[in-house]
Amino acid sequence: MRFRPLLALALAFCLTFIATPSKVSAAFVLGEERGNAKFAQTVNTGKAGECSTLPAGSNGSISADGKIKDLCMQPTDVSVKVAGSKRQKADFVPAKIISPRFNSSIGEVYGDLSGGKFTAKGGLDFALFTVMGPGGEEFPLVFSAKELVATSSGKSIEPGTEFNGTTFVPSYRTGDFLDPKSRAKDTGVDYAQGLVALGGDDEDLARENVKQDLSGNGVITLSIDSVDANTNQFSGTFVAIQPSDNDLGSKDPTDIKIEGRISGRKA
Repeated sequence: MRFRPLLALALAFCLTFIATPSKVSAAFVLGEERGNAKFAQTVNTGKAGECSTLPAGSNGSISADGKIKDLCMQPTDVSVKVAGSKRQKADFVPAKIISPRFNSSIGEVYGDLSGGKFTAKGGLDFALFTVMGPGGEEFPLVFSAKELVATSSGKSIEPGTEFNGTTFVPSYRTGDFLDPKSRAKDTGVDYAQGLVALGGDDEDLARENVKQDLSGNGVITLSIDSVDANTNQFSGTFVAIQPSDNDLGSKDPTDIKIEGRISGRKA
């Protein structure tokens, strides 16, 4: 009786090796079983976050009414707005994405298109990443296409069409995020015990203690440079200016300029 558990364990161990295939089927890894025709062309290539482009000279035109789907926005350049001085006004200076480097795109965004006005309804419409500005300072932000509303002046989408609008930028932190002193908006302690001596009227202390879910808004321009009327696809570039993280109200956000490529198609 006492040997039964040991025998059961030995039997399970043997069955594991018998049931395990000697090699993984190449058809499973690269074939249609993955449910995505593009899988074989993108797996292990680092291109999964890239927006598609149309061939040069795609000068078609499609109606600016209906629905847009598969809108993709891929950042390629970022800039941080630095404070001005007596000799120089505030301006954007080049920065770089440091985390994650290859997963900062927005994709599968869809919405309604009516009379040249695009209203986003959903999709993978935000991405969290961090950029490094001058002097090594880091700026986390939410690159967002949430509640995107952008309008063009024409009644069709063709090379040269521009959509200008706004986006909603949610808070980078959630209400349950604990700072290093266990303070949070919805959980944790109300204040840092070791800082009580500074006094409750200290403004900097109050900003650190009282966490706020502060969102923001951004502006965006979508510029179309190629259109394929046969497939209803388009591609181009975008420029967006959005606020960085405010650390739940404890610091002032910084404007970040994000530039890159777009692609999409009309449903």
